[in-house]
Formats: sequence, C-alpha cells, structure tokens
Amino acid sequence: MTGHEQPKRGAGRWLVGGVLLLLAAGIFARIWQQQHLAVARQSAGRGAGGDLVVPVVTGLVIQTNVPIYLDGLGTVQAYNTVTVHVRVDGQLEKVNFTEGQFVHAGDVLAEIDPAPYQAALDQARAKRGQDEAQLNLQKVELKREADLLAAKIDSQDAYDQVNAQVKTLEAGVTADQAAIDAAQVQLAYTKVKSPLDGVTGVRLVDQGNIVHASDAGGLVVIAQMLPISVMFTLPEQNLPQIQQQNRRGEGLDVLATDRNNTTVLDRGKVAVIDNEIDPTTGTIRLKATFPNALMLLWPGQFINTRLLLVTRTNALVVPEAVVQRGPKGPFVFVVKADNTVAVRPVKVAVMQDNLALIDDGLAAGEKVVVDGQYKLQDGSKIRAAATGKAGPDAAPADVPNP
Repeated sequence: MTGHEQPKRGAGRWLVGGVLLLLAAGIFARIWQQQHLAVARQSAGRGAGGDLVVPVVTGLVIQTNVPIYLDGLGTVQAYNTVTVHVRVDGQLEKVNFTEGQFVHAGDVLAEIDPAPYQAALDQARAKRGQDEAQLNLQKVELKREADLLAAKIDSQDAYDQVNAQVKTLEAGVTADQAAIDAAQVQLAYTKVKSPLDGVTGVRLVDQGNIVHASDAGGLVVIAQMLPISVMFTLPEQNLPQIQQQNRRGEGLDVLATDRNNTTVLDRGKVAVIDNEIDPTTGTIRLKATFPNALMLLWPGQFINTRLLLVTRTNALVVPEAVVQRGPKGPFVFVVKADNTVAVRPVKVAVMQDNLALIDDGLAAGEKVVVDGQYKLQDGSKIRAAATGKAGPDAAPADVPNP
C-alpha cells in the first residue's frame, strides 16, 4: 500500500459519517414538527381554562300537537268486484267497452244477437191475441146464456159450461201475458249491462264468439274503485287501544302512504275490525274505506297504513337522535347557560317519524345535544356547531287536492 492511499480512505469515512449525521438531523426535525402540530391542535380544542371543548350539533325542545300512529302493511282491494256474465245464449254481436274503461251502472257493455228472442216474443204476443179473441167470443156466448137462463129458456147446466169455458180462456190469456213478460226479459238480456260503477279489466270474450249463460269465465271483470277498500293488519296487543278509541263513535282515521312512508296517497276511515285474531301471526285484521278521488290506490297494490290512534296536544318533542340509552334508562345531554352539558334522565312516550315524544324530564325551549354525544360526559364543555328546532319535519307529504 502506498502512502497517499491512506488519506483517501480516511476522507471517505468522514464523508459517510457526515451523510448519516444529516439524515438523523432531518428525522429529528420531522418528529419535533409533528409533536408541535399535535400540541397546537390539542390547544386549539381547549377553552381559556384549558378544558377540552367538544363541537356538537344542538337543537331546541319544542311543544306541539303530535299525532300518534299505529303503522301496518295493507293491501288495496276493490270495494266491489263483479264478473259480468251473459244471461242468454247466442252470438256476441257487439262489444261496447274498451279494456280499462270507467263504466257506469246501466251502461251497455255488449250485445247478443236478439233475433231468436225477438221471434219468441212475437210468438207469445200472437198467442195472446188468439186467446183474447176466443175469450171475447165466449163472453158474448156467456151473456146470451145468462139471458136465456133468466127467461127460463135454457138450463143452468148449459150456462155453467159456457162460464167454465170463459174462465179457462181468461187463465190462458193470463198465461200468455206471463210468456210475453218472460220473452221480454230474455230479449232484454241480449244487452249486457254494467251492474255498478267501476273500471273494466281485460276482455275475456271477443266479438263474434258464441256465448252461453253457463260459461264460467264471464265477459269481463269490473272493479269498483270509488270508493276503495284497504285490508291491513296490526299486532294484537294494539287491539285494546283501537277498541277504546273506536268506542268514542267518531271513527278511526287511516292514512294510506307509499312504501317509503313519504307521501300520503289518501285518507280514509276504518270500516271493519275483524271478529277474530289470527293465531298464526298474532295480528288483527282491519278494513278501511278510502274515497280514492285521485285514483292513487289500485286493487292489489301493497301500501303502508297509519292508523291515527290519538293526537297528543302540547307535547314535547326532540329529534330521535337526542335520546341516548344508558344503564339507568334513556337520557339526554342538556346544554346549560355556561356551554356545559348535564345528563338528564327522560321518560319517552313513543318514537316515530324520527322524533321522540317526551313525557317527563325536559321543558319547552331547552337546548339539547342532537349530534356529537359520543365525546361527552356530564359537565363537558361544548361548542355548538348548529342549532335548530325539533319539529316534525319527517312527516309524510300530504296527498294533493283533487
């Protein structure tokens, strides 16, 4: 090894050491910066006295009238459903309705070839004419016999025979009139009329076919939809409350809402409370009637029903998220004047439509924590991010006026 190689190796060692020293200094500076930022963030979240300040969303307790509903699932049914059958045999000459048409009671839906029934009516009338002519002739003969009997020219037996013939012919004329009436009825049945107001379904027989009164399928099905019915169920434990309200005689109001519970389709009344509880499901069936003026309810449709049980007047309500659950029951965080919170136990009557109805524990106008409770404890300092009223904003939108 030469003498000038040893200084070169020493310089290399110094260079490596310098690089390592610079790296260590950079890492130390980075750690110090992160710790400084953490302390700054922590200090920013504390009040003047050094206590941790928790940002929360607050709301006000309000006093309002709150309707209490029992929610169920319902199925829309036609108020009346009729399968229209023909009542005489023959060829279907005309169909006077279109599928899905709204028809009124008495409208002619179809016409059957009337020729055979018109001929039968004409025959019955002709037969009555013949019998009436013979009856008139026998009445003249009876009068003559009566005169001869009075003059003691003819016998009583001869008079009785003529009188019996008159009675027989009178009965025949009466039978003829009955035959005419029957033929007229049969002829009238060739015009098939709607028995009620409603909407026609799919046509079951086409024009030109031979139809019979004994056909099982019928001509068309008509569903009465003004008004319309809804069958729905509620748990059997609600039955005492329903009966209690029903005894008042004012009727039970029912809302029909869409499947999302956002839009009221119609408002109706309970018509029938079933006379037995279904033992397999533990539910009671109810039937409600709706005017259905806007035709928003359709047979076979699944909807949500809301039976108005009672309306609580001047009730205290808060958003449902306000109420917390603890080992001792429900409680809320009440905001005090010094921006600290206190744990307040409450008594909740019912929760619905994202609202909690409070029976005890709160007063109207008090400020409560709506969001951010998971960071709070009794006495925590808070900073309100927003404040609002706990109004019933989640109630379904009402049905538009017809």
